[in-house]
Amino acid sequence: MSLKSINPYTGKLIKSYTEYNPKKVESIVNATQKAWKNLSETTFKDRAQWMKNIATKLLSQKKVLAELMVSEIGKPLRDGIAEIEKCASVCEYYATHAESFLQDEIIETEAQKSYISYQPIGIVLAIMPWNFPFWQVFRFAAPALMAGNVGLLKHSSNASGCALAIEEIIAASGFPANSFRTLLVSGGRIEDTIKNPLVKAVTLTGSTQAGIKVAQLAGSLIKKTVLELGGSDAYIILKDADLELAAEICVNSRLINNGQSCIAAKRFIVEKTVEKQFIRLFKEKMEAKRFGDPANEQNHLGTMARADLRDELHQQVQQSIQQGAKCILGGYIPQEKGALYPPTILTHVKKGILAYHEEIFGPVASIITAKDENEAVQIANDTVFGLGGAIFTKDLKKGEYLAKYKVQAGSCFVNTFVKSDPRLPFGGINQSGYGRELGYLGIKEFVNIKTVYIQ
Repeated sequence: MSLKSINPYTGKLIKSYTEYNPKKVESIVNATQKAWKNLSETTFKDRAQWMKNIATKLLSQKKVLAELMVSEIGKPLRDGIAEIEKCASVCEYYATHAESFLQDEIIETEAQKSYISYQPIGIVLAIMPWNFPFWQVFRFAAPALMAGNVGLLKHSSNASGCALAIEEIIAASGFPANSFRTLLVSGGRIEDTIKNPLVKAVTLTGSTQAGIKVAQLAGSLIKKTVLELGGSDAYIILKDADLELAAEICVNSRLINNGQSCIAAKRFIVEKTVEKQFIRLFKEKMEAKRFGDPANEQNHLGTMARADLRDELHQQVQQSIQQGAKCILGGYIPQEKGALYPPTILTHVKKGILAYHEEIFGPVASIITAKDENEAVQIANDTVFGLGGAIFTKDLKKGEYLAKYKVQAGSCFVNTFVKSDPRLPFGGINQSGYGRELGYLGIKEFVNIKTVYIQ
């Protein structure tokens, strides 16, 4: 069987990759285990230098790597360049801070000496999606490698070229050979690797259903997991918000990566007294966004990652309209080639309508009216997800209070869009997953938090 990478704009086959057979997968796992024994004995100083080498390599190749994303998943070129730059930043961050994050912590007890030590656990398997094919990987790989772990990557089949490029960059950095390997296998075969006793933990970014399957299997084997799953982030626009600013930020957040982001804004909950004004501004700014060939830097949006994903998105839009939503922009399949979908706005979205409840993974905005602040918060929390959220208000004390105590999500931002930052922990609650990536908490997810007690 082969894994096919198809350009979503041209529809042409980029390359077919021969799927690794079970014997090859097992040999890679064994080689990675041997690499861990070498890596776990290296110093933070050495790892930091190797990690900085990765950052340097990423930056030197950022345009080539961005072009790879353009061809494999239809990401706009400028977005791809920004993604590679962000990957370099997370490598630099953990190269600088990993040692201090994982230093022994003295705990005063009756013992002569007692402390917490953070030790690597071995092989961490990452199952990663196509939407941010480099960033999703490096936000796991940078802390894992700096902690002394080794990595295996099962990437989406349509991002196989990106997966192999990552393996090549890490292999040339100075880390022991086989410290990070890519497994070219279909989704149905990754279960065998999860079951391999040498694999100690699994991290997955993907759909809620994929997370459930991986969590069930890993849990049955008592293996640690971190899951970053779907989201239907709510952005609350209060009546005292700077509406011009809110509309600009909301549009940009909804259209990040062609709208294919777990933390992209998806539901816009607007207080009734400013609803008409906000919708007017929002529509003006959405209309100004150009979509088309992702290689054309004049375009703000490229294509959806696959034609079937575009068609599924359109079905969600049409079903929402049939249920009572109104489409005031977009909502059609373009005649041009490629898996294109225009910036789309649905208004009159209410409970019971698909766009109110389901994650819509594409450039489609759902606008929901709330009579007041309390109802806006209630609607924001009326979801099975809990990844991120945002609040727009000129009253910063109120915004902070609502963000901290009222909006139920893994992160909540005030007067800006939700984003992942190497310095801050990132993750969700409810069906958006559990565990945290990034920050000092992220590097501690896959280590043995060991108590040492000396009497």
